[in-house]
Amino acid sequence: MDGTDSDYDAKGRAVIELKELEFGYNPSSPVLKDITHIFDKPEFVCIMGPNGVGKSTLIHCINKILKPTGGIVLINGRDANDMKLKEVANEIGYVPASSEDSFPLTVVDTVMVGMQNDYKFGVRKEDLEQVYDILKLLNIDHLAMRDFNELSAGQHQKVMLARGLVRSPPVVLLDEPTSNLDIRHQIEVTKILSEMPRKKNSIVIMISHDINITAKYADKILMIANGGIYAYGTPKEVLTKESLRDVYGVDADIIDVNGRPHVILNDSIPRDD
Repeated sequence: MDGTDSDYDAKGRAVIELKELEFGYNPSSPVLKDITHIFDKPEFVCIMGPNGVGKSTLIHCINKILKPTGGIVLINGRDANDMKLKEVANEIGYVPASSEDSFPLTVVDTVMVGMQNDYKFGVRKEDLEQVYDILKLLNIDHLAMRDFNELSAGQHQKVMLARGLVRSPPVVLLDEPTSNLDIRHQIEVTKILSEMPRKKNSIVIMISHDINITAKYADKILMIANGGIYAYGTPKEVLTKESLRDVYGVDADIIDVNGRPHVILNDSIPRDD
């Protein structure tokens, strides 16, 4: 795979390639360093790692919110630095971490904002159908005509998720999209996201802190530590006693549940040598 546009057209999906990616607010202590990886398969990939390790920084470099201080991001073989924001948005949908954003709009109109690259004037019947389809998928169609600003924090987050998914972009980046949801809705949303690669032929990349929900639904885990990639692979390959001790500094037992790892944290915390 050489990352050319012809490869992208033949496969019918996006290819995101990171080459020696680096980012730092202070050149002497980069947040990310030497990140080299290719996302080229319709998979549900979860990015994991401790707080402050650069997970959000990584996806912000991919979608051009931040400009890397070293290396490059290729989107379908093109340097993201040479692409307009609208061109990047055509390929990559983005759902930010929960925020205090407010919109004096109905839920339908708020989600419709996510389709702004697809139409210029007016609202087509197809547009509304897409909006209602994604609202139904997330089980919030009953909120369609509610004022966005009247919703709960969890409902806000589901609407923002709908806005990021409504165009069915080839790549979806999500920054802790379930952080404001209770456990039932965390599982519900994560399961929906895990099914999208097979249903939509898309690449779904989500930052997650919930180890066991991630272990249950992720196709792959990209674990980051000390500014670089510590491990990449299936949950069974990445979530081990050793990796949890090295990356998170915790002691845990791993059991198998239906072919997936399940992490049981122990009370003892390993001491630093």
